Amino acid sequence: MTFQDHFSRQAGDYGLYRPRYPAALAEYLAAAAPARALALDLATGNGQAAVDLAAHFALVLASDASAAQLAHAEPHPRIRYLRHRAEALPVAARCVDLVAVAQAAHWFDFERFYPEVRRVLRPGGVLALWTYEKFRIDPGIDAIVDHFYGAVVGRYWPPERRHVEAGYRTLPFPLDELAAPPFAIATRWDLPRTVHYLGTWSAVDRYRRAEGSDPLPALAEALTRVWPGGAERDVTFPVHLRLGRVGPI
Repeated sequence: MTFQDHFSRQAGDYGLYRPRYPAALAEYLAAAAPARALALDLATGNGQAAVDLAAHFALVLASDASAAQLAHAEPHPRIRYLRHRAEALPVAARCVDLVAVAQAAHWFDFERFYPEVRRVLRPGGVLALWTYEKFRIDPGIDAIVDHFYGAVVGRYWPPERRHVEAGYRTLPFPLDELAAPPFAIATRWDLPRTVHYLGTWSAVDRYRRAEGSDPLPALAEALTRVWPGGAERDVTFPVHLRLGRVGPI
């Protein structure tokens, strides 16, 4: 299998500027798991979800195929970082309480991933896949970001992005699915922080390499016109969660 590495080149910015997940999400997943001994956080990136889970589990094995991402991972005494693919998990069968994948499951080889999930989860173990949409601030700002997303860098999104746009409803999910409540990332960003976040998009990186120019300065100029002073604003990302269980508790 070929590792589709869309994020190593901006790994440092990914760690600095990607939003944090709501604490209530990790708390909910821990409550759904049959125990709190071991969680896997796959495609961990810089370890944001792993750190949240470590507040509830005795041990979190957080892995990524990207050495550059792992180099920027946030240390924690209950997290062990590993480098491997999500389709080949270096853990024994039936020993994992929770398998979590934050904003990354759309990159996986599903035919190999799901058998591994079934192998490692203990009876009653839980799989959680979640993704977040484009942020929302206000109609004027949102319209400019939506135009940038589709008309400027749109052709540089990898095809797997369609699963994110569909809120993960198009992902195959061959487990007993559980109803999951809605979550949202709520934060406050100023204009420079927002532009830095947009620079972590994989489509922006692909645009830069293909076009030999950076689309962000023009975007920042357009946002400045509808964001006087660039002061902090409320930013909301809707989160979509797919939750499944293997066997009885």
